[in-house]
Amino acid sequence: MNLRLLALAPLTLVAACAMQPGVEAGAPVAIERTAVTYSTEPCRGFCPVYSVTVTPEGEGVFEGREHTAVKGERRFTVDAATAARFIEHVGAVKPAAGDRRIEMDTPDCGMVATDLPAINVQWNANTGAAPQMLHLYLGCRSDEAARVKAVLQSAPDLLPIAAFIGKR
Repeated sequence: MNLRLLALAPLTLVAACAMQPGVEAGAPVAIERTAVTYSTEPCRGFCPVYSVTVTPEGEGVFEGREHTAVKGERRFTVDAATAARFIEHVGAVKPAAGDRRIEMDTPDCGMVATDLPAINVQWNANTGAAPQMLHLYLGCRSDEAARVKAVLQSAPDLLPIAAFIGKR
């Protein structure tokens, strides 16, 4: 009896696999991936204004706009682990759904200092889903704004872009 069961085991596995719904054999499998764009806004003064986009594969594009060491576009690459670390780091403050704004006259802002810049983070999935956006005005003084600020202000240090940004 045990020999019969052993002989039938491979056929049972093949049949079970064949009955699973999903992708046909040989068909390409879509891999979900999210690119992240981190950007800063101007302030009253000489705050660096730039954006940097990073893909999970480690492809990066820095664009210096104002008060940066380099102006225009610079491409760079990082290893997948560094890209994942950056994406995971900013993901700690990603909205659960939709967009989120922490700025004057929003509940999470608290007291406000004026003339400061803002940071924007946008998550772009390749699945066709709408991008998600987080906007933080750095003049907000609530505990929640301070938590988000700490995450976002340390994010650029995870990438090799300090020489592009220059003095901050």
